[in-house]
Amino acid sequence: MVKVNELNSVALAYVGDAVYELRVRHHLIKQGNVKPNQLHQLAVQYVSAPAQSKIIKKWLEEKYLTSEEEAVVRRGRNAKTHSVPKNISTEAYKYSTAFEALIGYHYLSENKERLNELIEAALNEPISG
Repeated sequence: MVKVNELNSVALAYVGDAVYELRVRHHLIKQGNVKPNQLHQLAVQYVSAPAQSKIIKKWLEEKYLTSEEEAVVRRGRNAKTHSVPKNISTEAYKYSTAFEALIGYHYLSENKERLNELIEAALNEPISG
């Protein structure tokens, strides 16, 4: 059995990215968005690094996270990544990684209730566009 607290943050973010994207897609389909191009454009507004960065920063500012969650976020933000996409800032990428690490942490820890709370809170944030 893998000890979630011992996984590196990039591994947590890898899982968190997939979990969050799947939930975003499910959310959009439930809303009746079924045109493939429209689905993609809407999904990007939720899963983009700037959007995820904005959400995690808001949660930190509002003290929405527990101290344990804040520690996961710090680890995610400080994770050594080998590349940053050209079209976003390094800061946004780091906070996005922190957001995904937090989602991955709860998923792998099987903290379903808190995972659902966080995802619902993220999905209820106003999106750009």
